[in-house]
Amino acid sequence: MALLTDHLRAMAEAFGDRTAYRVVDGGSMTFGQWEAESNRLARALVDLGVGKGDRVSLYLEPSEALRFMVGYSAVHKAGAVAVPTNTRLSEAELERLLGHAEVTAVLTDPQLAPMARGLERALPTLRHVVVGPVAEETGDPAWSWGETVAGEETSRFQVTVVPEDLADILYTSGTTGLPKGVAIRHRNVALIPGEPNPQLSGACWLHASPLFTFAGIGFIYNPMQLGLYGVYQPRFDAGRWLEVVEELRPQFVFLVPSMAQLLVAHPRFAEAELSSIELCAIGSAPLAPATLRAMQERMPEAAVSNSYGMTEAGPAYCAMPKGESLNRIGSVGQPMAPLEVRFVDEEGTEVAPGEVGEVLLRMPGREREYYRNPEATASTWQDGWLHTGDLGKLDGDGFLYIVGRKKDVIIRGGNNVHAVDIEAVLHDHPAVVEAAVVGIPHPVLGEDVAAVVVLSPGAIISAAELREHCAERLADYKVPRRIELADALPRNATGKVLKQDLVRNLVEAPVS
Repeated sequence: MALLTDHLRAMAEAFGDRTAYRVVDGGSMTFGQWEAESNRLARALVDLGVGKGDRVSLYLEPSEALRFMVGYSAVHKAGAVAVPTNTRLSEAELERLLGHAEVTAVLTDPQLAPMARGLERALPTLRHVVVGPVAEETGDPAWSWGETVAGEETSRFQVTVVPEDLADILYTSGTTGLPKGVAIRHRNVALIPGEPNPQLSGACWLHASPLFTFAGIGFIYNPMQLGLYGVYQPRFDAGRWLEVVEELRPQFVFLVPSMAQLLVAHPRFAEAELSSIELCAIGSAPLAPATLRAMQERMPEAAVSNSYGMTEAGPAYCAMPKGESLNRIGSVGQPMAPLEVRFVDEEGTEVAPGEVGEVLLRMPGREREYYRNPEATASTWQDGWLHTGDLGKLDGDGFLYIVGRKKDVIIRGGNNVHAVDIEAVLHDHPAVVEAAVVGIPHPVLGEDVAAVVVLSPGAIISAAELREHCAERLADYKVPRRIELADALPRNATGKVLKQDLVRNLVEAPVS
């Protein structure tokens, strides 16, 4: 079995002096530097007493992306288990998450070190907090762990691991409750499986998702596995993103829907040079049809798609053929073998072809599970099928459509209302940048439909006008009775809207 670190070593041997990754407005590192420094750090972890299977938290600011990548490789080389950690957690949340993972060590930076060190007394398993240097003060490159790592030996280092050994514990975003840790084993950690095949085209892949998320961590190795070098934007800025695309001319880009919406609304979007992009994948949440159309029309030669994936599903993948996205608005593409898809109703009975049901996924031999949570594992994976909680259907040509989450179905007076349908209509209005629709309690109807809308800069429109816009395009029971305007929508680190926060705010706030 080839490891992710095997591919890095092969790239370092073949292209040691070539750029492997660069950070926008930050540093860069070659494949040789990445391989050597991760070998050195892996040895240091073992010397500290980090044993095979021990959990190691990667708790670093986005600007420390290169150091994060070195640390991620080093943890695997040490035979330990990487725990990518959300930097936006409160102290109590951090203690709960790292306590659940039973971490032995934390790899961090000077800015986050005080929070990490504050946990040493609270967590009996935590023995080491390893802090990277302040590069501006020491002169160390952005990828180096500097004097915090003893020794100069950088030759090949790999503690033996087998396919069933844990590689990562990746905590879900917690949009519907407390985060759960997805246990990822070496046999299913690679999103692009296969033996190392060193190649390098000179083109790049640009992304900006937090590295501690499923959407972000795959892009540590995905670019090199496709013969590309990686470019990472630590904090997304639409104007700077457009400049980077014009400067570096990436072949592939990955965005989350909120980033795509900000790009479409940016004054330079209509004139920016985007012709280098061959694949624009937009994932982690449903994408408004209006945004998809705008992106595809600006990049007519690119394959633009709303990609579908989740931490629990791992390498499950759907592909949208080039030129099909505008013909299949709302589709996330065709499921690719060996992925299998089924759709079931509330009782677990398969629905008729073309009807909406809960999406069940199966990847034989590559299933995942929750770490130290057998009850959640048993309820989520049944007979090898992952119950996603998403509602979807297949069309006659085998294209998958995700129509919402089971918990995003609002039952208003006995009528099922899919929030995504209303959000799509609101996004179609030129004054709307973002919209989120939720169900709120109603004494007669059970639930009522409410929407929170963010307007384009300078736009002036009333809630009544937005309701009229919806009424012209939706059945009357789907039209939001309540529409509130906001400066921004609450989001987690992956860009997903925190709808439970919206519901709480709407319930607690008086009607405007």
